[in-house]
Formats: sequence, C-alpha cells, structure tokens
Amino acid sequence: MKLNRQFFLLSIALTVSSFVHSAERPNIIFIFADDWGWGDLSCHGHPYVKTPHIDRLAKEGTDFYRFTVASGVCSPSRTAVMTGHFPARYNIDGHFAWVPSNAKRGMPDWLDPDAPLLPRMLQKAGYRTAHFGKWHLANNMIPDSPVPGIYGYDAYGAFNCAGEQMPVHEDSKHTVDFIEKCHSEKKPFFVNLWIHEPHTPFHTVPKYRWRFRELEERDNIYASVLSHADDRIGEVLETLDRLKLTKNTLVIFSSDNGPARAAGPTDLTLMHDTATGAGYGIGAAKGITGGRKGYKAALFEGGIGVPFIARWPGKIAAGKVDDQSLISAIDLLPTFCEIAGAKFPKGYKPDGISLVSTLKGERSPAREKPLFWKMQARWPPPKDRPHHWVSYAIVHKNWKLLANRDSTHTELYDIASDPLEKQDLTQWKPKVTEQLLKQIDTWKSTLPKEPSGDVFSIERKRSKR
Repeated sequence: MKLNRQFFLLSIALTVSSFVHSAERPNIIFIFADDWGWGDLSCHGHPYVKTPHIDRLAKEGTDFYRFTVASGVCSPSRTAVMTGHFPARYNIDGHFAWVPSNAKRGMPDWLDPDAPLLPRMLQKAGYRTAHFGKWHLANNMIPDSPVPGIYGYDAYGAFNCAGEQMPVHEDSKHTVDFIEKCHSEKKPFFVNLWIHEPHTPFHTVPKYRWRFRELEERDNIYASVLSHADDRIGEVLETLDRLKLTKNTLVIFSSDNGPARAAGPTDLTLMHDTATGAGYGIGAAKGITGGRKGYKAALFEGGIGVPFIARWPGKIAAGKVDDQSLISAIDLLPTFCEIAGAKFPKGYKPDGISLVSTLKGERSPAREKPLFWKMQARWPPPKDRPHHWVSYAIVHKNWKLLANRDSTHTELYDIASDPLEKQDLTQWKPKVTEQLLKQIDTWKSTLPKEPSGDVFSIERKRSKR
C-alpha cells in the first residue's frame, strides 16, 4: 500500500513537472502573408484597408520597420525561413514553376527534404509542428514532388504543393483545430500559417465586398481580400485568448515579399490558378510599399522590406516601433530555435543569427556577417519596371549595394539613414563600393554551380535520357 502511494505521488510529480516544462516553452505562430506590402496595414497608415486584428498585434507587440526577406519573390523567401540559409545555397533564385521552367533557370524542382529544416529541429525539441496555407517550396504542377509532411510537420493542409489542394480560406480553421489539439495534449506547438492573401487570383467573398462597398471596384477587391485575411488571423488570436494561451505564445506577422503590381495599365479580368481556383487578376493589385522603391521581384526595399510585427506578452514590448534593428528572414530559424530550446543538427551553421534579445527590446548583437541576395534579373532594366534590374545585393553595417548581373552598374545607399534609397552614393563612396563588390564576389564563389540531391522530378530525369 505504501509503495503504491509512493508510485502514485511520483506519477503526479512527473506529470506536473512535464506540464510545467511544456508551459515554460512558448508556442510559436508564424503568419507569413503572400505579396502583402509594407503599407497595406491600417496601422501603417493605409487610407482605406482595415486590418484591426493585425493592428492589435502591433498594439500589443513591437512593430519592426527594418525587417527584410531573403528574396523579392516567394519560393526563395520561404526557403530562407525553413533553412536559415540564403536561398542561393540551394540554387533557388526564383519561384518554383513547372519542370521545364525550373530546368531552364538552373533551379531544382523542390527544396531538398534533406536540408536542415526548422520544423524538424523544433520536433526534436518536443514541439508539435504544423503548416497550413501556401507551400510553394515545390509546385502543384509537379505531382511527384514531396508533400509538406515530409519536411517535419505533424499536420498540414496546403496548396501550391503535390496532392490535394487545401481551399485557401480554410487555413485558420485548421490552425484553430491544431491549437486546440495541442492544448488538450499539453504540448507546445509551432504553426506556419502561410496565408494566400493578397496574391493573385483575388478570391473575393460577398461579405467583404459589401464591407468596402463605397470603394471603386479595384480598391474594393483589394481591400476585401485583405480584410478577409485579417479576420482569419483574428480567429486564431481569439482562440489563443479563449484557451488562455496568449501570454505564452509568440505570434509574428510578416510577408514573403513586397506587393505585386502590374507594369502598366491592366484590364480587370478573371484568371484561374491550378492550385487555388478562379479570381481576379493583377488588374486589381493595389498594394503599396510605404514609400519604398520597387515592388515584388525587386531587390530594392519595396520588394524585400515587408511588415514584421511580433507579439509575446511580457517578453516583447507593447505598442513599440523599432526602426533601428536590422532583422532578416534568415534570422528566424536561429531565433525560434533559441526560444524553443532546440539544438542545431551536427555541422549546421545558419547564415542568420538569433535575435531573441532584439525582439525583447534589449541591445541588439552586432551583425558582423553581411546579408546577401541573388536573383535573376534583366539588364538593361525594362522601361516599365525600372527597379527590376538587380541581380545581387549586399547589406553590411549601414551600407547597401545593388549590382546588375555583371557588376557593370551599381548603386550604393546608406540604408540606415536612407531606408527609402533616395540618394545613390556610388560616385561619392568608390572605396565602399569596391569593398562591397569584393564581398559579393567572395560570397558568389561559395555558391554551388548547380542543384544537388534528390531535388529533380522524374519528368526532368526522363528529358535527360
């Protein structure tokens, strides 16, 4: 009897200890929008878009103005989040398309599942992991590509991937269900909530069209899809409130690149996407960058400078704007791993650094390593897209240098004092320009010449025979 009582007490102690340990580790929800411009938030001064739930995150957290993603387009930007590496290390310089297009651009057909991956690291630390929403680390037009579950997720529902395409508006429902399940199991969780909006096609719903009925049609369409996305984010935040998980959950809202805009006047027409269905095309794209130069697919700040709002009550300051700290998407993996107590795989070295102290408003660690970008861009630039000529870029300390593909044209900015890139300093700072070009060349020499690993569709293998 005494032995049974001791065993019973020991069991209670272990259960309580396990619960306390899991409660001490914060949950993480990373909301990654698609083509959401820096200025497309009411808290950033948009004239008619209303985003009360994202605004709530800014009111209860910190709004970081100097966050940049690792590319001006989707797939490489997402690769950086997943791996903590510059996407050029995987020859991912553009979006994943169908196989002939990937081959023509020297790209793989999907992100290597054997790459170091954030969700796997968090799984090993005891987290439940999930991905809901856009994938685009492969493509739905490549049916033999690995599905998201192969990459370290306990649960997923996705589109722009192989297999069944999750309806775009079901992302919040699946996220809520997953949170409730983890809460009942007393397990910490990590969720990628990668929403579709405001990427084309614009999938409108009558309720939201009516909400902005006073606006001209194109503005109405754009505002309605953003408002719908904001409401779904609100459903997730309300779930955290209801389950009393708000205080112990880090929530981040950001975007994979700047807003898409038509190069010139474009008719408002319907289009069909094989992954997400029918909706309005690029003629309804009205995204703004908050004065930043360029749009999606550019390496100027309008293409890579996107919203980044972080809320973690009691840890991250509420209602604060940080316009000094430089944060990159490659920093997310080491930052999340530090927060979760997750260890890096043997031999893994991230390109980014952990910025937990920065999120908490403490003194930022010095960034000794430069940030690099690589994209495939045309030179000379097309007249209707004057900012889409940059193939390489580097940010080191207060300097940002942009170069075309053979470095015959460069532009230099003091990005700390001139975040809108208004004053090109190339002719006044030739030594700085030369030094940064050398750093780009050194970095380029470390990159692989071609993709490697199990990253090719059988369709490409057949074409090589």
